[in-house]
Amino acid sequence: MRVLIADDHPVVRRGLRDIVASEHDMVVVGEAQSGDEALDMASRLEWDVAVFDYAMPGCSGVDLVREVKRQYPGRPVLVLSILPEEAHAGQVLKAGGAGFINKGSANEDLTGAIRKVVGGGKYVSPAFAEKLATDFAEGGEKPPHNLLSDREYRVMWLIASGKHINEIAAEMCLSPSTISTYRARILKKLGLSNNAALVRYAVKYRLI
Repeated sequence: MRVLIADDHPVVRRGLRDIVASEHDMVVVGEAQSGDEALDMASRLEWDVAVFDYAMPGCSGVDLVREVKRQYPGRPVLVLSILPEEAHAGQVLKAGGAGFINKGSANEDLTGAIRKVVGGGKYVSPAFAEKLATDFAEGGEKPPHNLLSDREYRVMWLIASGKHINEIAAEMCLSPSTISTYRARILKKLGLSNNAALVRYAVKYRLI
C-alpha cells in the first residue's frame, strides 16, 4: 500500500513514516509539508491512500479532502489531528474523507485505519462511532455550527483559531471582502455578535 502523507511538522512526518515503515506491506511514497504541496504530489506520484494533517498552510482541512476526492474519487483520504474528533470528524466525513484519527492515538491506530479504508471502509474511533449511532437513534439535537456550509465552517474555525481576515483570505485564496461576508453569515447563523463570542462558542464546543 503506497501512502502519501502531509503534515507541516517534520517531527510528525518522521513519526508517521516510521509507523508506516514498520509494516511489511506499506510504504510512504511522498511527504508534503503543506496542502498545496500535497495536491502537487498527488498529481505526480502513484499512491493508494493519503494521510493528511487537518490544519496546514495553504489548502487544508475539509477543503483539501474535498479537492483530493474530486480529483481522485476512488482513493481514500485519512485525516490526522490533535483537534477533538467529535468536533471535526463529521465535517471530514461529509467532505468525502475516509476517516479521522487523533494524533495521540496514531501509533496504535494508523496502520489499522489505513488497511480499513484501503479495503473500502471508514475509520473513526469506537467512542465516536457510538456517538454517531446514538445521535442517529435519538435524532439528537445538532449544535448550531452543524448548519454551516463547509466553507463557512472553515472560516469560522480559522477566526476562532485567531486568524485575521486578510490571513484567512490569503489561505483560502478569496478576497477579504468575501471572508467578511462569510463572517457575517456565520455570526448570524450561530446567533453571535462578534469574534470574541465566536471564540467562546468554539471553546464551548471544543472546536479549537
